Amino acid sequence: MTETTAPARAGRRGRGARRDARTAYTQRYLPEMERGIPYMDALLPEQVDIVHDRTMRLLETTGIDFRDEESIEMWRQAGSGGGVSIDGYRLRIEREFLMELIATAPSEYTMVSRDPARTVTLGGRKSIFTPAYGAPFVRDLDGNRRNATLNDFHNFAKIAQMTPAMQMAGGVLCEPMDIAVPHRHLHMTYSLMKHSTKPFMGAVTSRERAEDSLTMAQMLFGEEFVDQNTVMTCLANGNSPLVWDSTMLDAVKVYSGANQAMLFSPFVLGGASTPASTIGAVVQINAEALAGVAFSQIVRPGAPAVYGQWLATVSMKSGAPMAGTPDIDHMNLLVGQLARRYRLPWRCSGMCTASKAFDAQAGYEAARNMFGVALAGANFVLSTTGYMESALCQSYAKAVVDGEQAEMFRRFVEGIDFDELDGALEAMDEVEPGGHFLGTAHTLANFESAFAMPELMDSDGYEQWLAAGAEDTESRGTKKAKQMLADYDEPELPDDVDEALRDFIDRRVREIPETLE
Repeated sequence: MTETTAPARAGRRGRGARRDARTAYTQRYLPEMERGIPYMDALLPEQVDIVHDRTMRLLETTGIDFRDEESIEMWRQAGSGGGVSIDGYRLRIEREFLMELIATAPSEYTMVSRDPARTVTLGGRKSIFTPAYGAPFVRDLDGNRRNATLNDFHNFAKIAQMTPAMQMAGGVLCEPMDIAVPHRHLHMTYSLMKHSTKPFMGAVTSRERAEDSLTMAQMLFGEEFVDQNTVMTCLANGNSPLVWDSTMLDAVKVYSGANQAMLFSPFVLGGASTPASTIGAVVQINAEALAGVAFSQIVRPGAPAVYGQWLATVSMKSGAPMAGTPDIDHMNLLVGQLARRYRLPWRCSGMCTASKAFDAQAGYEAARNMFGVALAGANFVLSTTGYMESALCQSYAKAVVDGEQAEMFRRFVEGIDFDELDGALEAMDEVEPGGHFLGTAHTLANFESAFAMPELMDSDGYEQWLAAGAEDTESRGTKKAKQMLADYDEPELPDDVDEALRDFIDRRVREIPETLE
């Protein structure tokens, strides 16, 4: 891994120069995370068996709706020898048939990047972090909350490219409200390709938009290459309780049919769209997600499928979604256990908060949610960075600070390097009782890497902090975001590919009406 550091501002001396050096942008990239600590299991194996059994019973008796004629026909043909009963849009799926379909989904898969060094594998003990998804508002570089724009989307793509702990450029980094809805997917997909070399997500809000994203990926990588390699992971949200709608199913047909990965994530509001019960919610989530994964295997056996959920609990005082609660942690632990039972990669959400400001609530909720994620062992952490207001707002400052915190969580999950012990013991032999280790060869060789030293967390004394400008975390994050955007270096995109993508966008903009019918 090569590192390049932007030079410190000329003429600075003393504490200010050292502070600038600490915050100067360093071009680094961290590959997928390899887990080194044990998983934390919330239930005993026999209890997991009961959750599985109740899930199967739910799908066999109550069933689940697939509200799409084509999808129902695909289920009918796949289950023609038995295994599924169909009543209108209602499916009742026998457990043996369901598990046969689930077994064809890979336990891990590789997402190829246009920069081979950014290609990632996830599943098993390998995990990736990705940015926030879908916010219509931003907290901008001046601290204002406003509608998101396409320029904001470009900026967040650049920040994702420059954030070491982000392994994907992301998907709907924000909703560019200055672009007509029917055209947004074209500009967003292009931005992810243009401003980042990391893997990306495609549009899922209609069959045509999914097809456009797929076509653009084929233009970037080659049609045959895309058919044989996964270059995108795309999001399919189920409608809880127990519904998969035609929009999401169309996206599954497009992407799974083209060997691209799908995230099967029930959109869960605990207590509103699920029972007001942690374990009850997980049974429902499990049924919804497994049915989605199974359908992808009907579309194309062996297509990558990520099991998981989007979780929030609902305040019984206001009905508003909450984030970072212990109940969400418990649900993540349970979902992680189930994913390992089914040998499926799984997703959850990262540093989420319901807070409207980058304040203590935002920090507490984000950290509590992320510790649950870390202990549960999620493979695909969506909305790792920038997430505020229960997914309604994307913050520049929080995106950058969360990116650094992702490195801290990565260090925690990777575990303890036991090989360090011998060198440390040799240093102990050098130092007499009452001495210090500051000048030992071991300390001099390891002081920069031995312990985590986050740049954006201030550990100076009070007087030093005052002298440096008394900046809070949001101020430091905003300053860092501005610096990253100023230092951003556009990755090369071949001129012929760039021109072809632009021509395609221009043609599709002419073909697609600006207003929805």
